[in-house]
Amino acid sequence: MSVTDQFDHPAWITAGATAVSYVVVLGVVFVLLFVVPFLLSS
Repeated sequence: MSVTDQFDHPAWITAGATAVSYVVVLGVVFVLLFVVPFLLSS
């Protein structure tokens, strides 16, 4: 049993997709709340 077989379960794919989605949403919120107002005010 290799290391990659250990993480071949669909739950790991779901957990990874959830983490990636969370980071993407945080990035969008950061841009909308901090970067856009900074660019508009400068």
